[in-house]
Amino acid sequence: MGDSTEQGFVLGIDSGGSGVRVALARADAPYEGDEDGGEERGGGGGDGPASGLTWSSSVPTPAVVGDRGIDADSLLARVLPAARALLREAGADRVAAVCVGAAGMASLGDDLRAKLPDALASSLGTRRLALAADGVTAYAGALGQRPGAVVAAGTGLIALGALPSDTAGADGTGGADGTGGADGTGGADGTGGADGDGGGENTARSTAGARRGGGWRRADGWGHLLGDCGGGAWIGRAGLEAAMRAYDGREGGSQPLLARLEAVFGPAGELPGKLYPRPDRPAVLASFAPEVGRCAERDPVAAAILRGAAQHIAQAAEAVCPDVEGRVVALTGGLFRMGAPLLVPLRAQLAERLPNARVTEAAGDPLAGAVRIATALATDSLRLPLDAALLRVMDVGSVAPES
Repeated sequence: MGDSTEQGFVLGIDSGGSGVRVALARADAPYEGDEDGGEERGGGGGDGPASGLTWSSSVPTPAVVGDRGIDADSLLARVLPAARALLREAGADRVAAVCVGAAGMASLGDDLRAKLPDALASSLGTRRLALAADGVTAYAGALGQRPGAVVAAGTGLIALGALPSDTAGADGTGGADGTGGADGTGGADGTGGADGDGGGENTARSTAGARRGGGWRRADGWGHLLGDCGGGAWIGRAGLEAAMRAYDGREGGSQPLLARLEAVFGPAGELPGKLYPRPDRPAVLASFAPEVGRCAERDPVAAAILRGAAQHIAQAAEAVCPDVEGRVVALTGGLFRMGAPLLVPLRAQLAERLPNARVTEAAGDPLAGAVRIATALATDSLRLPLDAALLRVMDVGSVAPES
Protein backbone atom coordinates (compact mmCIF):
# COMPACT_ATOMS: atom_id res chain seq x y z
CA MET A 1 0.00 0.00 0.00
CA GLY A 2 0.98 3.62 -0.20
CA ASP A 3 1.11 6.38 2.36
CA SER A 4 -1.52 7.10 5.00
CA THR A 5 -3.43 9.40 2.70
CA GLU A 6 -3.86 6.57 0.20
CA GLN A 7 -4.77 4.14 2.96
CA GLY A 8 -7.48 6.55 4.10
CA PHE A 9 -10.35 5.24 6.17
CA VAL A 10 -11.35 1.73 7.19
CA LEU A 11 -14.70 0.36 8.31
CA GLY A 12 -15.41 -2.24 10.96
CA ILE A 13 -18.78 -4.01 11.19
CA ASP A 14 -19.90 -6.18 14.11
CA SER A 15 -23.09 -8.19 13.51
CA GLY A 16 -24.44 -10.25 16.40
CA GLY A 17 -27.58 -11.21 18.24
CA SER A 18 -27.86 -7.80 19.88
CA GLY A 19 -27.66 -5.85 16.65
CA VAL A 20 -25.24 -4.36 14.14
CA ARG A 21 -22.51 -1.87 14.99
CA VAL A 22 -20.40 0.13 12.56
CA ALA A 23 -17.20 2.08 13.19
CA LEU A 24 -15.08 4.26 10.91
CA ALA A 25 -11.45 5.00 11.65
CA ARG A 26 -8.30 6.26 10.01
CA ALA A 27 -6.01 3.51 8.84
CA ASP A 28 -3.08 5.38 10.38
CA ALA A 29 -4.67 5.94 13.81
CA PRO A 30 -5.54 3.45 16.56
CA TYR A 31 -9.19 2.69 17.26
CA GLU A 32 -9.98 1.96 20.91
CA GLY A 33 -13.60 0.89 20.49
CA ASP A 34 -16.83 1.85 22.22
CA GLU A 35 -17.54 -0.58 25.04
CA ASP A 36 -21.03 0.75 25.60
CA GLY A 37 -22.01 0.07 22.00
CA GLY A 38 -23.68 3.45 21.66
CA GLU A 39 -22.89 6.38 19.46
CA GLU A 40 -19.47 7.94 19.68
CA ARG A 41 -18.42 11.14 17.99
CA GLY A 42 -14.97 12.65 17.99
CA GLY A 43 -13.50 9.96 20.21
CA GLY A 44 -9.89 10.32 19.16
CA GLY A 45 -8.90 13.77 20.27
CA GLY A 46 -6.82 16.21 18.26
CA ASP A 47 -8.03 18.63 15.63
CA GLY A 48 -9.52 16.36 12.99
CA PRO A 49 -9.59 12.93 11.39
CA ALA A 50 -5.87 13.01 10.57
CA SER A 51 -5.09 12.92 14.30
CA GLY A 52 -7.13 9.76 14.85
CA LEU A 53 -10.76 10.74 15.42
CA THR A 54 -13.18 7.82 15.18
CA TRP A 55 -16.92 7.63 14.79
CA SER A 56 -19.32 4.81 15.49
CA SER A 57 -23.03 4.27 15.28
CA SER A 58 -25.22 1.55 16.74
CA VAL A 59 -28.05 -0.18 14.86
CA PRO A 60 -30.00 -2.25 17.40
CA THR A 61 -31.81 -4.59 14.98
CA PRO A 62 -29.99 -7.89 14.27
CA ALA A 63 -29.42 -9.01 10.70
CA VAL A 64 -32.05 -11.37 9.34
CA VAL A 65 -31.28 -15.10 8.93
CA GLY A 66 -32.99 -16.71 5.95
CA ASP A 67 -32.71 -19.79 3.72
CA ARG A 68 -29.15 -18.82 2.67
CA GLY A 69 -28.06 -17.98 6.18
CA ILE A 70 -27.37 -14.39 7.19
CA ASP A 71 -29.29 -12.22 4.72
CA ALA A 72 -26.85 -9.91 2.96
CA ASP A 73 -29.52 -7.45 1.87
CA SER A 74 -30.74 -7.09 5.45
CA LEU A 75 -27.22 -6.44 6.69
CA LEU A 76 -26.45 -3.97 3.90
CA ALA A 77 -29.68 -2.08 4.59
CA ARG A 78 -28.37 -1.38 8.08
CA VAL A 79 -24.69 -0.90 7.31
CA LEU A 80 -24.61 1.26 4.19
CA PRO A 81 -26.67 4.22 5.50
CA ALA A 82 -24.61 4.26 8.69
CA ALA A 83 -21.34 4.02 6.78
CA ARG A 84 -22.29 6.84 4.39
CA ALA A 85 -23.28 9.08 7.31
CA LEU A 86 -19.96 8.40 9.05
CA LEU A 87 -18.02 9.12 5.86
CA ARG A 88 -19.84 12.43 5.39
CA GLU A 89 -19.01 13.42 8.95
CA ALA A 90 -15.38 12.48 8.36
CA GLY A 91 -15.25 14.46 5.12
CA ALA A 92 -14.44 11.36 3.06
CA ASP A 93 -16.16 9.43 0.29
CA ARG A 94 -14.69 5.92 0.40
CA VAL A 95 -13.12 3.29 2.64
CA ALA A 96 -9.98 1.42 1.68
CA ALA A 97 -10.81 -1.76 3.59
CA VAL A 98 -13.73 -3.30 5.44
CA CYS A 99 -13.93 -6.13 7.95
CA VAL A 100 -17.30 -7.73 8.65
CA GLY A 101 -17.43 -9.83 11.80
CA ALA A 102 -20.62 -11.85 12.16
CA ALA A 103 -21.97 -14.52 14.46
CA GLY A 104 -22.50 -17.61 12.31
CA MET A 105 -20.25 -16.40 9.47
CA ALA A 106 -18.77 -19.83 8.78
CA SER A 107 -21.96 -21.88 8.51
CA LEU A 108 -24.41 -19.09 7.65
CA GLY A 109 -22.27 -16.76 5.53
CA ASP A 110 -22.89 -17.90 1.94
CA ASP A 111 -25.09 -14.93 1.06
CA LEU A 112 -22.61 -12.50 2.61
CA ARG A 113 -19.72 -13.96 0.65
CA ALA A 114 -21.73 -13.77 -2.57
CA LYS A 115 -23.04 -10.20 -2.28
CA LEU A 116 -20.88 -8.10 0.02
CA PRO A 117 -17.78 -7.70 -2.18
CA ASP A 118 -19.57 -6.03 -5.11
CA ALA A 119 -21.96 -4.08 -2.88
CA LEU A 120 -19.20 -2.59 -0.72
CA ALA A 121 -16.98 -1.84 -3.70
CA SER A 122 -19.73 -0.03 -5.59
CA SER A 123 -21.19 1.79 -2.59
CA LEU A 124 -18.08 2.64 -0.56
CA GLY A 125 -15.17 2.26 -3.00
CA THR A 126 -13.77 -0.60 -0.94
CA ARG A 127 -10.64 -2.29 -2.27
CA ARG A 128 -10.16 -5.06 0.30
CA LEU A 129 -12.67 -7.01 2.38
CA ALA A 130 -12.31 -9.44 5.27
CA LEU A 131 -15.18 -11.71 6.32
CA ALA A 132 -14.63 -13.04 9.84
CA ALA A 133 -16.38 -15.15 12.43
CA ASP A 134 -17.28 -13.21 15.54
CA GLY A 135 -14.77 -15.24 17.51
CA VAL A 136 -11.99 -13.91 15.26
CA THR A 137 -13.02 -10.28 15.73
CA ALA A 138 -13.28 -10.92 19.47
CA TYR A 139 -9.71 -12.26 19.35
CA ALA A 140 -8.43 -9.29 17.35
CA GLY A 141 -10.19 -6.87 19.67
CA ALA A 142 -8.72 -8.55 22.73
CA LEU A 143 -5.17 -9.30 21.58
CA GLY A 144 -4.66 -7.66 18.21
CA GLN A 145 -2.30 -9.90 16.25
CA ARG A 146 -0.32 -11.28 19.17
CA PRO A 147 -0.09 -15.07 19.69
CA GLY A 148 -2.25 -16.38 22.47
CA ALA A 149 -5.77 -17.28 23.43
CA VAL A 150 -8.99 -15.44 24.13
CA VAL A 151 -11.65 -16.82 26.43
CA ALA A 152 -15.03 -15.19 25.91
CA ALA A 153 -17.43 -15.98 28.74
CA GLY A 154 -20.95 -14.74 29.25
CA THR A 155 -23.97 -17.01 29.27
CA GLY A 156 -21.79 -19.53 27.45
CA LEU A 157 -18.06 -19.92 26.94
CA ILE A 158 -15.71 -20.28 23.99
CA ALA A 159 -11.92 -20.17 23.72
CA LEU A 160 -10.06 -19.31 20.52
CA GLY A 161 -6.31 -19.44 20.00
CA ALA A 162 -4.13 -18.20 17.17
CA LEU A 163 -0.54 -18.31 16.01
CA PRO A 164 0.10 -15.32 13.72
CA SER A 165 2.00 -15.98 10.52
CA ASP A 166 5.36 -14.55 11.62
CA THR A 167 5.49 -16.34 14.98
CA ALA A 168 7.89 -19.23 15.58
CA GLY A 169 7.11 -22.03 18.00
CA ALA A 170 8.74 -22.20 21.38
CA ASP A 171 11.15 -24.83 20.03
CA GLY A 172 11.98 -22.74 16.96
CA THR A 173 10.09 -25.01 14.55
CA GLY A 174 6.58 -23.68 14.74
CA GLY A 175 6.17 -20.72 12.41
CA ALA A 176 2.82 -20.47 10.68
CA ASP A 177 2.45 -19.87 6.99
CA GLY A 178 -0.60 -17.65 7.18
CA THR A 179 -2.89 -20.15 5.49
CA GLY A 180 -4.31 -21.46 8.74
CA GLY A 181 -6.26 -24.45 7.52
CA ALA A 182 -8.07 -23.04 4.51
CA ASP A 183 -7.99 -26.59 3.18
CA GLY A 184 -10.55 -27.70 5.73
CA THR A 185 -8.16 -28.73 8.47
CA GLY A 186 -8.34 -25.47 10.37
CA GLY A 187 -10.59 -24.11 13.08
CA ALA A 188 -14.24 -24.64 13.72
CA ASP A 189 -16.93 -22.30 12.56
CA GLY A 190 -16.94 -20.00 15.56
CA THR A 191 -20.70 -19.79 15.82
CA GLY A 192 -20.89 -20.93 19.44
CA GLY A 193 -20.00 -17.57 20.92
CA ALA A 194 -20.26 -16.57 24.54
CA ASP A 195 -24.01 -16.18 24.36
CA GLY A 196 -24.77 -19.85 24.87
CA ASP A 197 -26.15 -20.50 21.39
CA GLY A 198 -23.56 -23.20 20.74
CA GLY A 199 -23.74 -25.20 17.57
CA GLY A 200 -21.46 -25.28 14.55
CA GLU A 201 -19.20 -27.73 12.84
CA ASN A 202 -15.85 -28.64 14.30
CA THR A 203 -13.09 -29.05 11.71
CA ALA A 204 -10.38 -28.27 14.25
CA ARG A 205 -6.97 -29.81 13.76
CA SER A 206 -5.13 -31.62 16.53
CA THR A 207 -3.91 -29.62 19.48
CA ALA A 208 -0.28 -30.23 18.55
CA GLY A 209 -0.90 -28.99 15.01
CA ALA A 210 -2.60 -25.84 16.23
CA ARG A 211 0.22 -25.11 18.65
CA ARG A 212 3.09 -25.69 16.25
CA GLY A 213 1.77 -25.16 12.73
CA GLY A 214 -0.18 -21.95 13.01
CA GLY A 215 -3.85 -21.42 12.33
CA TRP A 216 -6.82 -21.23 14.66
CA ARG A 217 -7.89 -23.52 17.44
CA ARG A 218 -11.29 -23.53 19.10
CA ALA A 219 -12.40 -25.10 22.36
CA ASP A 220 -15.97 -25.35 23.63
CA GLY A 221 -18.72 -22.94 22.66
CA TRP A 222 -21.01 -25.95 22.15
CA GLY A 223 -24.01 -24.58 23.98
CA HIS A 224 -25.38 -25.25 27.45
CA LEU A 225 -26.48 -28.82 26.72
CA LEU A 226 -23.17 -30.06 25.32
CA GLY A 227 -20.59 -27.73 26.78
CA ASP A 228 -20.00 -24.05 27.59
CA CYS A 229 -18.33 -25.48 30.68
CA GLY A 230 -17.52 -22.84 33.26
CA GLY A 231 -19.75 -20.24 31.60
CA GLY A 232 -22.59 -18.35 33.20
CA ALA A 233 -25.28 -20.93 32.45
CA TRP A 234 -23.01 -23.71 33.73
CA ILE A 235 -22.36 -21.87 37.00
CA GLY A 236 -26.00 -20.88 37.43
CA ARG A 237 -27.25 -24.42 36.81
CA ALA A 238 -24.74 -25.85 39.30
CA GLY A 239 -25.83 -23.28 41.87
CA LEU A 240 -29.51 -24.05 41.35
CA GLU A 241 -28.81 -27.79 41.60
CA ALA A 242 -27.07 -27.23 44.94
CA ALA A 243 -30.06 -25.18 46.09
CA MET A 244 -32.51 -27.93 45.09
CA ARG A 245 -30.36 -30.49 46.93
CA ALA A 246 -30.73 -28.40 50.06
CA TYR A 247 -34.48 -28.13 49.44
CA ASP A 248 -34.70 -31.95 49.28
CA GLY A 249 -32.36 -32.52 52.20
CA ARG A 250 -29.81 -34.31 50.01
CA GLU A 251 -26.05 -34.32 50.50
CA GLY A 252 -24.20 -31.56 48.69
CA GLY A 253 -26.87 -28.94 49.15
CA SER A 254 -26.40 -25.29 49.99
CA GLN A 255 -28.75 -23.43 52.28
CA PRO A 256 -27.34 -19.99 51.26
CA LEU A 257 -27.98 -20.80 47.59
CA LEU A 258 -31.47 -22.08 48.42
CA ALA A 259 -32.19 -18.78 50.13
CA ARG A 260 -31.01 -16.87 47.04
CA LEU A 261 -33.05 -19.13 44.73
CA GLU A 262 -36.23 -18.35 46.64
CA ALA A 263 -35.40 -14.64 46.79
CA VAL A 264 -34.93 -14.53 43.00
CA PHE A 265 -37.40 -17.10 41.65
CA GLY A 266 -39.88 -17.74 44.46
CA PRO A 267 -40.66 -21.11 46.09
CA ALA A 268 -38.09 -23.74 45.13
CA GLY A 269 -40.69 -26.38 44.33
CA GLU A 270 -42.19 -24.12 41.65
CA LEU A 271 -38.90 -23.48 39.83
CA PRO A 272 -39.13 -26.39 37.33
CA GLY A 273 -42.51 -25.18 36.12
CA LYS A 274 -41.11 -21.70 35.63
CA LEU A 275 -37.81 -22.71 34.04
CA TYR A 276 -38.50 -25.57 31.66
CA PRO A 277 -41.08 -23.85 29.41
CA ARG A 278 -38.79 -20.84 28.89
CA PRO A 279 -37.16 -20.56 25.45
CA ASP A 280 -34.30 -18.58 27.03
CA ARG A 281 -33.29 -21.20 29.58
CA PRO A 282 -29.54 -20.61 29.18
CA ALA A 283 -29.97 -16.93 30.00
CA VAL A 284 -32.21 -17.74 32.98
CA LEU A 285 -29.64 -20.18 34.31
CA ALA A 286 -26.86 -17.64 33.79
CA SER A 287 -28.81 -15.00 35.69
CA PHE A 288 -28.18 -17.04 38.85
CA ALA A 289 -24.38 -17.10 38.40
CA PRO A 290 -23.88 -13.76 40.22
CA GLU A 291 -25.75 -15.21 43.20
CA VAL A 292 -23.22 -18.06 43.32
CA GLY A 293 -20.46 -15.46 43.31
CA ARG A 294 -22.06 -13.50 46.15
CA CYS A 295 -22.39 -16.64 48.29
CA ALA A 296 -18.90 -17.99 47.63
CA GLU A 297 -17.14 -16.16 50.46
CA ARG A 298 -19.29 -17.76 53.16
CA ASP A 299 -20.54 -20.93 51.45
CA PRO A 300 -18.10 -23.75 50.64
CA VAL A 301 -20.50 -25.28 48.11
CA ALA A 302 -20.68 -22.04 46.09
CA ALA A 303 -16.91 -21.64 46.34
CA ALA A 304 -16.42 -25.20 45.05
CA ILE A 305 -18.69 -24.47 42.06
CA LEU A 306 -16.53 -21.50 41.11
CA ARG A 307 -13.35 -23.53 41.53
CA GLY A 308 -14.84 -26.05 39.13
CA ALA A 309 -15.73 -23.31 36.69
CA ALA A 310 -12.20 -21.92 36.90
CA GLN A 311 -10.80 -25.35 36.09
CA HIS A 312 -13.02 -25.69 33.01
CA ILE A 313 -12.10 -22.21 31.77
CA ALA A 314 -8.39 -22.86 32.24
CA GLN A 315 -8.69 -26.20 30.43
CA ALA A 316 -10.26 -24.44 27.44
CA ALA A 317 -7.52 -21.81 27.40
CA GLU A 318 -4.83 -24.48 27.65
CA ALA A 319 -6.34 -26.43 24.76
CA VAL A 320 -6.11 -23.49 22.33
CA CYS A 321 -3.11 -21.46 23.49
CA PRO A 322 -0.08 -21.78 21.17
CA ASP A 323 3.20 -22.87 22.70
CA VAL A 324 5.28 -19.79 21.87
CA GLU A 325 7.22 -17.17 23.74
CA GLY A 326 5.27 -14.05 24.66
CA ARG A 327 1.86 -15.69 24.49
CA VAL A 328 -1.05 -13.92 26.18
CA VAL A 329 -4.38 -15.14 27.49
CA ALA A 330 -7.13 -12.52 27.42
CA LEU A 331 -10.38 -12.80 29.34
CA THR A 332 -13.41 -11.06 27.89
CA GLY A 333 -17.15 -11.13 28.52
CA GLY A 334 -19.58 -10.26 31.26
CA LEU A 335 -18.92 -13.35 33.38
CA PHE A 336 -15.54 -12.03 34.48
CA ARG A 337 -17.19 -9.02 36.07
CA MET A 338 -17.97 -11.42 38.92
CA GLY A 339 -14.52 -10.50 40.17
CA ALA A 340 -12.42 -12.21 42.84
CA PRO A 341 -14.66 -15.23 43.64
CA LEU A 342 -14.03 -16.49 40.08
CA LEU A 343 -10.85 -14.68 39.05
CA VAL A 344 -8.72 -15.77 42.02
CA PRO A 345 -9.14 -19.52 41.40
CA LEU A 346 -9.01 -18.95 37.63
CA ARG A 347 -5.69 -17.14 37.76
CA ALA A 348 -4.30 -19.93 39.96
CA GLN A 349 -5.44 -22.54 37.44
CA LEU A 350 -3.99 -20.60 34.50
CA ALA A 351 -0.67 -20.15 36.29
CA GLU A 352 -0.49 -23.91 36.79
CA ARG A 353 -1.52 -24.90 33.27
CA LEU A 354 0.09 -22.06 31.27
CA PRO A 355 2.97 -20.93 33.47
CA ASN A 356 4.69 -18.79 30.82
CA ALA A 357 1.55 -17.04 29.57
CA ARG A 358 0.55 -13.56 30.65
CA VAL A 359 -3.10 -13.21 31.64
CA THR A 360 -4.79 -9.91 30.87
CA GLU A 361 -8.15 -8.30 30.27
CA ALA A 362 -9.26 -7.79 26.68
CA ALA A 363 -7.95 -4.57 25.15
CA GLY A 364 -11.08 -4.03 23.07
CA ASP A 365 -14.37 -5.52 21.96
CA PRO A 366 -15.29 -7.32 18.70
CA LEU A 367 -16.06 -4.02 16.92
CA ALA A 368 -12.57 -2.81 17.76
CA GLY A 369 -11.31 -6.15 16.45
CA ALA A 370 -13.10 -5.64 13.14
CA VAL A 371 -11.49 -2.21 12.79
CA ARG A 372 -8.07 -3.66 13.62
CA ILE A 373 -8.41 -6.32 10.93
CA ALA A 374 -9.58 -3.75 8.38
CA THR A 375 -6.63 -1.52 9.29
CA ALA A 376 -4.23 -4.43 8.84
CA LEU A 377 -5.72 -5.06 5.40
CA ALA A 378 -5.31 -1.42 4.39
CA THR A 379 -1.69 -1.36 5.55
CA ASP A 380 -0.71 -4.81 4.25
CA SER A 381 0.09 -5.94 7.78
CA LEU A 382 -2.43 -8.73 8.43
CA ARG A 383 -0.74 -11.64 10.20
CA LEU A 384 -3.73 -13.48 11.65
CA PRO A 385 -4.15 -16.89 10.01
CA LEU A 386 -6.46 -17.05 7.02
CA ASP A 387 -9.08 -19.75 7.13
CA ALA A 388 -11.89 -20.61 4.74
CA ALA A 389 -14.39 -20.67 7.59
CA LEU A 390 -13.03 -18.22 10.15
CA LEU A 391 -11.20 -15.44 8.29
CA ARG A 392 -11.43 -14.92 4.54
CA VAL A 393 -9.82 -11.99 2.71
CA MET A 394 -10.97 -10.74 -0.69
CA ASP A 395 -9.50 -8.18 -3.08
CA VAL A 396 -12.54 -6.45 -4.53
CA GLY A 397 -10.74 -3.92 -6.74
CA SER A 398 -10.81 -0.14 -6.72
CA VAL A 399 -14.25 0.96 -7.78
CA ALA A 400 -15.50 4.55 -7.64
CA PRO A 401 -18.37 4.67 -5.15
CA GLU A 402 -21.82 5.44 -6.43
CA SER A 403 -22.92 8.99 -5.85
